[in-house]
Amino acid sequence: MNAPKKAIPELDYLFIKNKEKVHYQKSVAELVENAIINNEGSLSDTGALAADTGRFTGRAPHDRFIVQDGLTEKAVWWGAINQPISEASFECLFEQVASYFNDKDIFVRDALAGADPNHTIGIRAITETSYQNIFVNNLFIRPACPDPMARPEWSILAAPGFSCEHPEQFGLHNPNFVIINFTRKVILVAGTGYTGEIKKGIFSVLNFILPLQKKVLSMHCSANTDEHGHAALFFGLSGTGKTTLSADKDRFLVGDDEHGWDANGIFNFEGGCYAKCIGLDESKEPEIFQAIRFGALIENINFFSGTCIPNYEDTTKTENTRVAYPIHHITGSVASGRAQAPKNVFFLTADAFGVIPPVSLLSVTQAMYHFISGYTAKVAGTEVGIKEPKAVFSACFGEAFLPLHPSHYAELLRERLAGSDINVWLINTGWIAGPYGIGRRIKLGYTRAIIKAALDGALKESSYSVHPVFGLHYPTTCPDVPDAVLNPVRLWADENAYYAQANQLAKLFIENFKKFEDMVNKDVLAASPVVVALETGTMV
Repeated sequence: MNAPKKAIPELDYLFIKNKEKVHYQKSVAELVENAIINNEGSLSDTGALAADTGRFTGRAPHDRFIVQDGLTEKAVWWGAINQPISEASFECLFEQVASYFNDKDIFVRDALAGADPNHTIGIRAITETSYQNIFVNNLFIRPACPDPMARPEWSILAAPGFSCEHPEQFGLHNPNFVIINFTRKVILVAGTGYTGEIKKGIFSVLNFILPLQKKVLSMHCSANTDEHGHAALFFGLSGTGKTTLSADKDRFLVGDDEHGWDANGIFNFEGGCYAKCIGLDESKEPEIFQAIRFGALIENINFFSGTCIPNYEDTTKTENTRVAYPIHHITGSVASGRAQAPKNVFFLTADAFGVIPPVSLLSVTQAMYHFISGYTAKVAGTEVGIKEPKAVFSACFGEAFLPLHPSHYAELLRERLAGSDINVWLINTGWIAGPYGIGRRIKLGYTRAIIKAALDGALKESSYSVHPVFGLHYPTTCPDVPDAVLNPVRLWADENAYYAQANQLAKLFIENFKKFEDMVNKDVLAASPVVVALETGTMV
């Protein structure tokens, strides 16, 4: 006996009139089968679908736009991150993408974003490929009983095969584009098969509507909790250890990337994880390794020759190899996606200048300053003789996804921290005893010990010293960490060389923050580092 045929959603409101080739809410097994039949991918040895995303193996931020209209004109932080596009251009492109779908098999999936029912938004994703639909299933929250006759609040049209013939006529730079229309509540993702554009499109939406409409702090961070409900947040840019440090066998994962924080606590925006695969090692990250099984989607990896075993060291296609899986693939994850307000907040930075202490306890205004700064550093290269680090600043640790000025998010952070006993820590997972090329990277074991001491309260009981350049309060002792490691200057061979380097980094902070000065309060500006005279130790 044949299974009953699923109802087909009405898509006329999206200009899509194709009903015969609409595949609604297909199971993952059906989507995997279809992907293999259509040469979108193949199965790995553990049953995960391995697919290539085509020309784009990462986001194309230069091709991301927001429709400028009455809702967004005065609210959006316009610039290189949030580029404006006209309503007329959007409408033309909207109809073109919809028309492109009309003679193709398309995959429609209804999902949710936001684990707190008070802040949930409905999403309908229309994708050209099966693997994109698997991604939507894995990354967003899966509704128990989706209603094909309902119209979810937001729609995503993802058409990797579409190419705009005359992009300059619409104010585009290239034939590919991502456009968010906050009034229409539609996201167009065209000309790129990179699934991260879908994920970050919805994140950008939540970063606009939740702070403005509901006073919810939207955050680019991971979160975990313990059996007592004591939650922790981990902010950090790529390479700082956010995923590694938040994956703790003694704690429970709330989410690995995007969260909201309101008066009642924190909640995951997503229903899955999108982890990097480069260098993935089962002994170092067993939770992620074991999550790569049937239902997971691996992107842009190569197999070992003659096998279906992924080679996670191979970067031939890209260094941005990824895996998307539902969060329940992680043992011990929090099924509700919610937790109490955090007891501890960690800002992670991989400081290649060797200046920032391994751990510092921040005041509220220092937390706001470093939140807006979003600092880490990258090494200039791996060639012999290249030793100069490069400072990287990304506001709120996620500047590329912020439709609003960073001060909006920082002020919401102030509201959450004010009058609370929440601790905010700045953690340097980068270099000590000198800059990159001279010093060494702090041992992961020391960083784990610092995190543990912060979480169990032992670190708060330490005595503290104040950094003369950055004004940071850093502990002088921590269980299982040598005292000398905690003082950033003690391991340097030359104290003057250390302060010269600290001054150099301080100047980079000050220069970066100039673009925010007009929109932040004076008490936040007062948390800025200062340049000191090397001979006298006084401020310049």
